[in-house]
Amino acid sequence: MLAGSAAVTAGQITAPNPTIPGVLQNMFPMAPSQMQQFSALPMMPIQAMTQQATRHARRVYVGGLPPTANEQSVAIFFSQVMAKIGGNTAGPGDAVVNVYINHDKKFAFVEMRSVEEASNAMALDGIIFEGAPVKVRRPTDYNPSLAATLGPSQPNPNLNLGAVGLTPGSAGGLEGPDRIFVGGLPYYFTETQIRELLETFGPLRGFDLVKDRETGNSKGYAFCVYQDLAVTDIACAALNGIKMGDKTLTVRRANQGTTQPKPEQESILMHAQQQIALQKLIFQPALVATKVVCLTNAVAPDELKEDEDFEEIIDDMRQECSKFGTLVNVVIPRPQPDGDLSGGVGKVFLEYVDIEGATKARTGLNGRKFGGNEVIAVFYQENKFAQGDYEG
Repeated sequence: MLAGSAAVTAGQITAPNPTIPGVLQNMFPMAPSQMQQFSALPMMPIQAMTQQATRHARRVYVGGLPPTANEQSVAIFFSQVMAKIGGNTAGPGDAVVNVYINHDKKFAFVEMRSVEEASNAMALDGIIFEGAPVKVRRPTDYNPSLAATLGPSQPNPNLNLGAVGLTPGSAGGLEGPDRIFVGGLPYYFTETQIRELLETFGPLRGFDLVKDRETGNSKGYAFCVYQDLAVTDIACAALNGIKMGDKTLTVRRANQGTTQPKPEQESILMHAQQQIALQKLIFQPALVATKVVCLTNAVAPDELKEDEDFEEIIDDMRQECSKFGTLVNVVIPRPQPDGDLSGGVGKVFLEYVDIEGATKARTGLNGRKFGGNEVIAVFYQENKFAQGDYEG
């Protein structure tokens, strides 16, 4: 059979089917009916073939989605933030062309128009979506070596990340040598409480509290990265080994052993440790009302050294705090003669005759200003107070 030759059938000349290339006719001889069936098959456009080949490099994985997320909200959100940071490089219009969500596992695959836009989207790791920080990663089918031939594999360094609340240069979020592992977290700690504790040392660039996929409850550990990488070792040294409720924190670089802070960082470390002591007091499960209220930030250690000043403060506290109920005792630990500030120095303990008075005092005193400082008032365990343990 020759390509382009005519077949004579019942006195008629039939031209070869023009939709079938001649080479296929030579390789696979077909009857006219078979040729008609073959010509009816849809042919994939070149554009569709190109999209399929680049798809692995145009998709990003988005994890940690809130339960309210859907395909439309995710598409609109990422198209908007891509426009805000200047990440759209394929012309006007939305950067997102498709979204697939796995609602059970709370993640999505977001497909961009171009490889370059997908790489720019990687800079959005840690962005807040519907009140929750989400992870932005490459999908498991991403082929780095192949992707390198298709377009840029890193975000554009000139993206305006500040326009969406991210820190320039924070691409990668929780990756890298400065990622911190925080273990031994009490399960009742909320995400907000943990962030507040960690942010004692400065703002976070990325944070991830690991949760059970089925229940959504905390697994008791988290990862974080600070915006200022210089405080990484300070935070690890200050937080590691601290008791929180019935747990002891383990805080270290996720990929390395412990590293001691440098000498010039010691003053920062000391200040941070003082702040952590306040956070500990706040985060203890002290929501159960007791007859004892502990005040922090109400007095300064220097005010307690002289006997006359000390007695005056005691009288002032007794007079002010009696407004909430009948006081049994007011205890204000004083510095030791050698200047030691251990043993609860800087705190004020108010013991009331009943829980009602203590509750009124906690509500009325918490957040008030004493000497320009905002007072923190929490319930204190009665058995510890009775034993003279004021460090809790």
